[in-house]
Amino acid sequence: MAEAELLFSETSQYLKSEDVIQLKNAYAFGQGAHSGQFRKSGEPYISHPLAVARILSTLHLDAPTLTAALLHDVVEDTAISKAEISERFGEPVAELVDGVSKLTKIESQTPEEAQAENFRKMLMAMARDIRVILIKLADRLHNMRTLESMNPAKQRRIARETLEIYAPIAHRLGLNNIYQELQELGFRYCYPMRYKVLVKATKAARGNRREVVGKILDAINLKLKEAGVEAEVTGREKHLYSIYTKMVDKHLSFSEVLDIYGFRVIVEDIPSCYVALGMLHSLYKPIPGKFKDYIAIPKNNGYQSLHSTLLGPFGLPIEIQIRTAEMHRIAENGVASHWLYKSSDEDFDGLHPETSQWLQSLVESLSDSSDSLEFLEHLKIDLFPGDVYVFTPQGKILTLPRGSTAVDFAYAVHSDVGNCCVAAKINGENAPLRTILKNGDRVEIVTAPYAKPNPSWLGYVATGRARSHIRYFLKNIQYDESVKLGERMLNQALLSFHIDPNTITEEQWDKLVRDSAVKSKNELLAEMALGKQFPAVVAKRLTLPLESVASEQAAGPITILGTEGLTVQFAKCCRPIPGDAIVGMIKKDHGLVIHTHDCSVIAGSQRNSENYLDVAWGKDIARTFEANVQVSVVNKQGVLARVAAEIAKAESNIDDIAMKSDGDYTQMRFILQVNNRQHLAKIMRGLRHSKDVAKISRIKG
Repeated sequence: MAEAELLFSETSQYLKSEDVIQLKNAYAFGQGAHSGQFRKSGEPYISHPLAVARILSTLHLDAPTLTAALLHDVVEDTAISKAEISERFGEPVAELVDGVSKLTKIESQTPEEAQAENFRKMLMAMARDIRVILIKLADRLHNMRTLESMNPAKQRRIARETLEIYAPIAHRLGLNNIYQELQELGFRYCYPMRYKVLVKATKAARGNRREVVGKILDAINLKLKEAGVEAEVTGREKHLYSIYTKMVDKHLSFSEVLDIYGFRVIVEDIPSCYVALGMLHSLYKPIPGKFKDYIAIPKNNGYQSLHSTLLGPFGLPIEIQIRTAEMHRIAENGVASHWLYKSSDEDFDGLHPETSQWLQSLVESLSDSSDSLEFLEHLKIDLFPGDVYVFTPQGKILTLPRGSTAVDFAYAVHSDVGNCCVAAKINGENAPLRTILKNGDRVEIVTAPYAKPNPSWLGYVATGRARSHIRYFLKNIQYDESVKLGERMLNQALLSFHIDPNTITEEQWDKLVRDSAVKSKNELLAEMALGKQFPAVVAKRLTLPLESVASEQAAGPITILGTEGLTVQFAKCCRPIPGDAIVGMIKKDHGLVIHTHDCSVIAGSQRNSENYLDVAWGKDIARTFEANVQVSVVNKQGVLARVAAEIAKAESNIDDIAMKSDGDYTQMRFILQVNNRQHLAKIMRGLRHSKDVAKISRIKG
């Protein structure tokens, strides 16, 4: 095959002769293994691994990587085993092939779960050896190049996956050429009509602007020559997907996207970058806010360059990138630039620190996430980073995705800092943990030894790392609480069916665990506490089809002590306190939520449904609860201080206050810390005796 000869010829330019011989042996082995197999296009299947190896050879990757590329589908699609590959081509090649191969699908998995688990496996292998993802990206690139043979539905599915996962990974690793081609092909097949319209529009615009671009190139070259700066200047057309995303993000028509051309200036050294920038700023006016210095502060993937947008002739915005030849090499090839122009016997000596940090974060997410779909969610979050640069108190720069908060910053510093953070100082001033960070912010995190992550943080964190650590804590540190509460909930459900919990056998439990697709009895109990399983349903499944044992014991309510932790929450709508008649509602992923019996939020729901439980307050509860109180006071000077003093006299703290003036009166709404109904009654009696207070009432809702 001519393609094979081209591969051997190209690789002989930088590999040793024995390495090329190994490639020839791998090609012959793969050709035999795939004999009789054909692609959808009708070509022999071996043409695909051969094309993948050729893509990787342009990056000058080593012999084991190219060998694995030629064999990457044999374990998955033929009878060849990993052990055979290890025996013939060595353990490193076998590990690379295994890392790229898909898992055997488990019968109970949905297609989404199977795909997520395959991503998880592949990225776990990538964290051990970066070459796994390089092979997978080349594999995906060739599949995208030959996607026309697939049906439209499959084209769109694969294209969307490419845009959401593979292209961003290529970008994160700095593989610019692969990244841009994956984006263009993904756009072409995901949005075929939009792609065709933009192709036609750019062709029409190209003719109109070609002359202008030529004039700009000549002007840039002349200006740099005057300054004595040796440079290679090229003009390039912006990629279609880049134009499309700009139109979507900024709600522009094609005619309004003026900067569809960019110019790249490659100079000798870093000082020349800044000299060239100054000269170009004197040639054309820079647009304010459109300058970025990625040389002083490189991107996560090691990318370095100066970016500036200038106002060119005829009011045409032009994008300029200025970099050295070495920066350009890294910009185009990212992590793979290590192998380019290197001899094959050089050891891999590490990645750019930021890329290495991202991979380490990925490993932590893999170990913290038991759920593959959850891990995929974390990955997607981290694959779309912005460029928010913030400083630690020591002056170290941290790069975070746009929209990151102080909590994200805390977890970026260290997981222990995130788990114990209680407040933040941004630019020297106190700020809430949910504050969204801006470029240049100096952030200091305040921690407390007994602080714990708050479930509400999941509502505003922006990084997969923070989300992963918070969920890990909530799942594992609070696991015992969930198991205990789940057991109490199940016992109550069993007793309501006149079944003694002590009569349930291990055989019944084993059968239920198998049927429920959970790993253990404790996991099932924990899921009940978190609302993922209903106790009444579990009780029925646990006792059927085996004969149940009647008990004279009545089903008593679940005792609420207030010390259950995150597995029991007290509804904000009615804020129940000890002494109130209460009811428990099981809410998915929130656990058991306690409402007052007369809460308006649950007034219309069916109390006998399986997601409601009988609950009752325990004795000697040693904690405080929140209560809403509305006080109408006469508008007088110092009235707030007098009311607050009366509340303090009754041994209560004010958590929050809101006020609204209404003529001669002011309505004050307090959230107070109280022990129980008796304590609240004492506070309200004290306030009623005040001559400033016209009316006082407890608010529910």
